[in-house]
Amino acid sequence: MSELAVHLAGSSRIEEPRSARRSDEEVLAAIAGGDDQGLAELYDRYGRLAYGLAYRVLHDQALAEDAVQDAFLAIWRSADGYRRERAKPSTWILTLVHRRAVDLVRREDLRRAEQLDETPEAAATSVPEEADLREKRTAVQAALRELPQDQRQALELAYYGGFTQSELAERLGVPLGTIKSRMFAGLSRLRELVPE
Repeated sequence: MSELAVHLAGSSRIEEPRSARRSDEEVLAAIAGGDDQGLAELYDRYGRLAYGLAYRVLHDQALAEDAVQDAFLAIWRSADGYRRERAKPSTWILTLVHRRAVDLVRREDLRRAEQLDETPEAAATSVPEEADLREKRTAVQAALRELPQDQRQALELAYYGGFTQSELAERLGVPLGTIKSRMFAGLSRLRELVPE
């Protein structure tokens, strides 16, 4: 997910004057109403801070990027669950990021513990695991074909072509926020189409 790291290094998006921007609450309400651009707007505001928090918890760039992406997908899915009386939007967002990061720490600790506990007989399970991996790849490719062309194109170029979000925006001649929205929407739909 190098495109996330590149974006975190600096967004090419021109910032609107503070007075012209929607409040965080307005953006969350817009996301709850299906506004994909709202998610990109929120990411521009909190992506760097979210990554810093995740990295402090995980001490791993790739895992921190995963935690941030998972958290923003959760925001997109559950923006209607935000309650102003419980927390400020920034607190709610960073809490989601922190939870995802802690979950990843636990998962990685469990994975490492399982690797230490493996016995030589466990090596015989590699053939079924490879078959399962091939099956998952096939399912992902089939799901990609079901996405709208613009979402599929953005995801394929990013993940298979290695392009950053900024490079995609330039290559496709669309705003960076549009690329972000397409990728978030496409990833969300893939999660629905491909069971874990």
